[in-house]
Amino acid sequence: MNDDQLLRYSRQIMLPQCDISGQHKLLAANALIVGAGGLGSPAAMYLAAAGVGHITICDDDEVDLSNLQRQIAHHTSDVGLDKVISTQNTLNQLNPDVQVTAFKQRLQGEELDIEVKKADVILDCSDNFTTRFAINKACVTYRKPLVSGAAIRFEGQVSVFMSGTNAPCYNCLYQDEGEELQNCATNGVIAPITGIVGSIQALESIKLIIHAGEALTGRLLLIDGLTMTIKTMRFKRNPNCPSCSKL
Repeated sequence: MNDDQLLRYSRQIMLPQCDISGQHKLLAANALIVGAGGLGSPAAMYLAAAGVGHITICDDDEVDLSNLQRQIAHHTSDVGLDKVISTQNTLNQLNPDVQVTAFKQRLQGEELDIEVKKADVILDCSDNFTTRFAINKACVTYRKPLVSGAAIRFEGQVSVFMSGTNAPCYNCLYQDEGEELQNCATNGVIAPITGIVGSIQALESIKLIIHAGEALTGRLLLIDGLTMTIKTMRFKRNPNCPSCSKL
């Protein structure tokens, strides 16, 4: 690290759980973020600020005026711009040392496999079941850690899925059937809850990269913004899980 980097990251280098060695791990890490909306925006910004060396952002949408209430990586002047490009511009301004790769596409199939294989940690910041199960399947296949978040109305959820261990995967918690996930477009969402969830996803990702603390593995963090209560629900691996039981 050069002198500017030592100064930029000095407050987290001071932490014994991080130190110089942890900062080097962050600078060498590759984080894949699927979704550049309400969760992906704060997650990407905090990872970039913390010095995660390579951040890959994937989203197939463009910035809409209705996004600006909660998707803080985008600005009024970005309306009509690809979300991944808007996010890339914001991260470059926040920390020009971070390499940001932008893909305007919904990752699936071979492209998803390629990006998951390259990443050290995957953040699911999407808003639909189809994408979530596809990401989980790829993470299970290539034994990559998955940090999953969701937010709607005044409610949020976060969990970490460690493939390749005896821990449960996303499919152990949610069955790959039934109705599509409810989304913000049809149910609404209060802006700060997306920031809370996305920030927790960034924190869990950083902890995984520097091997600090205890991850939310096998635990689902439940946030109720109306009562400001946070609960944790424990869950176990499903021995009959269609995604991870045969590993």
